Amino acid sequence: MKPVIDSAGAKHKLEHLSGINIRPGENPYDALIQICNDDPAEIQSLYATHRLTRNLQQQQYFLSVDFKELIIDPVLLRLERPSVEPGFRDPRHCLVFWARPPEHILKLATHLQALLQKAAPNLWLMPTHRMHMTTLELAHSRTSDEIASLVSSIRPAIPLLTNWTFMHRVRLVRPMISYDLSAIAVSFVPAAEEHDGYTYHHLRRDLFEAVKKTGVEVRSRYVVPSAHMTLGRYLDQDDHATPLARQSWIRAIEEINEWLETQVWDSVDGKFTGEWIVGQEKGLEVRDGTLWYGGGRTIMAGEGF
Repeated sequence: MKPVIDSAGAKHKLEHLSGINIRPGENPYDALIQICNDDPAEIQSLYATHRLTRNLQQQQYFLSVDFKELIIDPVLLRLERPSVEPGFRDPRHCLVFWARPPEHILKLATHLQALLQKAAPNLWLMPTHRMHMTTLELAHSRTSDEIASLVSSIRPAIPLLTNWTFMHRVRLVRPMISYDLSAIAVSFVPAAEEHDGYTYHHLRRDLFEAVKKTGVEVRSRYVVPSAHMTLGRYLDQDDHATPLARQSWIRAIEEINEWLETQVWDSVDGKFTGEWIVGQEKGLEVRDGTLWYGGGRTIMAGEGF
């Protein structure tokens, strides 16, 4: 496929901050589980450490005297502002498993978007109907024909995998705003109570292994310990052009995260709750096409509960 404009993700990949060394051919999710002694509390701690460490790192970038600019996704910019390059189409086809948020998580996400947009009015917001969490990325930045070939290979396993969460329940908890120089997301950590022996990371491990058995090599961009759903991206520098503006942005995020921790994390019957049982209302979805920014098409969706 002809090279396209480097996406923001290519310029600013999620670093694997856990320090875990994955050997070639090894299931990266299984490796992390083993290093965590198959202990949900240790797995949760690794997810929490990853997002906290990354937020601190990004905060330093935003507040540095050497700050230069945000990383604007050139593909999204051309899709949202057609005058930049009339007729432009995203050529990057992908194949993924998505988890769709239930209604109460969508309600929380839209509230978070509203709070973020108060601090950055020009923020591009992910449309509610496109919100998702990538549970497993099989392939990215391929041609449509290449993706079609992969779909044919995994098709016999699709019904089992999309319905996996109907019989294997995993909980995500403790939502927090995670951010970098290109995007903003709400992230979660796997639950670690007594009945949470099978975690979100176990789910990712099992999907990876099942796809591998079909003969398809999983080629994800990253396998960091993260469970996040994109809320927005930057389309220009206007809201963060000065040191004062960037300080206000960081302060707004910190205030939102304080509100989440004190008012949402332990809430059971409040206005907002932060527990997400993956597969609640909707099973996993296998999707292909131009999937960045929530696009593409659903090949099959599993049964919800």
